[in-house]
Amino acid sequence: MRILVTGSTGYIGSRLIPFLLGDGHVVLAAMRDDSKASSFAWNEDVTPVHFDITDHDSIDSAVSGADAVVYLVHSMDDGDFVKKDREAAQAVAAAAEKHGVGRIVYLSGHVPDDDIELSDHIRSRLQVEEVFLNSSVPATVLRAAIILGAGSTSFELVRKMVERLPVTPVPSWMVNKVQPIATTDVLQIIAAALKADPIAGSFDIGGTEVLTYPELLSRYADIAGLARPQFRVPLVPTPVVGRAVATITGMPPGTVISLVDSLHHDMVVRRGNAATDTFADAVGELVGIDESIRRSLETSTHDGTDAEGTTDPQSAADTDPSWAGGVVSLQDGDVVHSPTGKISRAMLHPKS
Repeated sequence: MRILVTGSTGYIGSRLIPFLLGDGHVVLAAMRDDSKASSFAWNEDVTPVHFDITDHDSIDSAVSGADAVVYLVHSMDDGDFVKKDREAAQAVAAAAEKHGVGRIVYLSGHVPDDDIELSDHIRSRLQVEEVFLNSSVPATVLRAAIILGAGSTSFELVRKMVERLPVTPVPSWMVNKVQPIATTDVLQIIAAALKADPIAGSFDIGGTEVLTYPELLSRYADIAGLARPQFRVPLVPTPVVGRAVATITGMPPGTVISLVDSLHHDMVVRRGNAATDTFADAVGELVGIDESIRRSLETSTHDGTDAEGTTDPQSAADTDPSWAGGVVSLQDGDVVHSPTGKISRAMLHPKS
């Protein structure tokens, strides 16, 4: 198929493209700035396509040449991102109907029960889901919570909170359960959704374990060889926590505040895990939490772990955001701390 990958230069999109090429698809790499394509190893194997979610003409033009659309657009760090994302999804859905696109695959976030007051971050994801599911084009919605992999926003949040604080304050409300999933498993599930006949509906996807967010922080600390005692902090408002975490981590404030707000809810699979049910045959055995973290900290490259036989999609890439990366890495299984205070992205993911 000719597959339009929106958000192609983002975290998931840039790692997904080698999988799709390996499956024999023709990839239309949608991006606002076409010059960014040259930063990626797959540059010469795709067709860059101009795509700007604020420009409906560019959306229509990009979608017109596609058999399928993989939608990976999220605008958490923008002002009114709820409205912006909804309108963008509506434009994509309309263009897909107009041009006879066969399917849409959307990577969403975990959505808790309807009777729970939703954060803007989760409400935005749900609205985009509804736009696609109400379209005449078959839409497969994949709901993931925390994605574990170097460069992933949720993983980097864990990494920096553990590495940068000698003790970890835990607000009393931040003890809900999460079910993280490895980046490589997410990529395989998206690819599987494009191999099978179109399956309309929303599906939860999660990894092998359910634990609390503080327990996830402790697991990272153990693997990174860091002693990080935790203490409970009662009655701290969510906006205060979000701003403090953004300052500590040095990550985009809007994104961090949105993610912290979502921790008010359990983020676990509730309706059957599509990773071990609907797409189980294509995915195989899921990567566990400890292995996900270890592979995300590994500095050496791994041959043959993705569709093109290049590097492990769990590991860091030169094209990851400037705020990604930390001070701890694993080299041949041993914990190494950077004497300069940061493991460079070039060191983590050397170019061939």
